[in-house]
Amino acid sequence: MDVFTMVVALVGIGAIAKVANRRHKREIEAHRRHSGEDAALRQEVAALRERVATLEQIVTEPAFDLKRQIQALETRRAA
Repeated sequence: MDVFTMVVALVGIGAIAKVANRRHKREIEAHRRHSGEDAALRQEVAALRERVATLEQIVTEPAFDLKRQIQALETRRAA
């Protein structure tokens, strides 16, 4: 292998390594972006689950049904 071929090979290897490094950095950045979005979505889902649990608790209380029945009677009486 002469010197010219070796220089061309080294430059080629360096260029390939640089392209691979850039691609890897982009993939890492995309992964970080998605991880942040995932965390935000997980927090939102947790908050929504908590709200649904609270609503379920309110709706299944006996007092809630009694209030609804009283309101229905008042609505009939007013009409």
